[in-house]
Amino acid sequence: MEEILKQFPNLTENQILQFKKLEVLYHDWNAKINVISRKDIDELYTKHVLHSLAIAKIQPFEPGTYILDVGTGGGFPGIPLAILFPETRFYLIDVIAKKIKVVQAVVDALGLKNVKAEQIRAENVKGDYDFIVSRAVTNMPDFVSWIKDKIKKQNKHNLPNGILYLKGGDLTEELKDFPRATEYNIADFFKDEFFETKKVVHLPLKYKA
Repeated sequence: MEEILKQFPNLTENQILQFKKLEVLYHDWNAKINVISRKDIDELYTKHVLHSLAIAKIQPFEPGTYILDVGTGGGFPGIPLAILFPETRFYLIDVIAKKIKVVQAVVDALGLKNVKAEQIRAENVKGDYDFIVSRAVTNMPDFVSWIKDKIKKQNKHNLPNGILYLKGGDLTEELKDFPRATEYNIADFFKDEFFETKKVVHLPLKYKA
């Protein structure tokens, strides 16, 4: 929590309270429905919350932005980003019903009005989004095939509309067919050793009518 306050010093009192509530909420829900590995739950703020917020270091979201979080699991990266950007709309999806149950419970407990959560496959999602975020749910070629027709035409950020993907390790092979992809090392922003091999990958995608 201290690192979040250091990295994002302009949080409101309500945002700070929401971030603080995450620990109790996830410990409570994880005891009932295992959405975070047992070994990671005690490092929730580093391995899940701060990791999710790395996307904000690469591209802060403007008010009125629409974000799709594919394979959100327990709500990452969507929920921490939704706390940070209350005027951005987030649509969190997963194919596993019990995970969405946890996400909805956390969203309700935090009073997040900018989040919709649903059990649905990415291919079946309707609508267009400024950015599609995710945390290593599959390899990039498969991921792109799921969401390539869901990108908004109008761009209002420094980075072109497309994918912001949290991934780790050597991505040379995985990204070889995506020359426009850019890798950002999270260790440039966050100093914990957990982030040494972690990256945010930005892949611009064209609007498809």
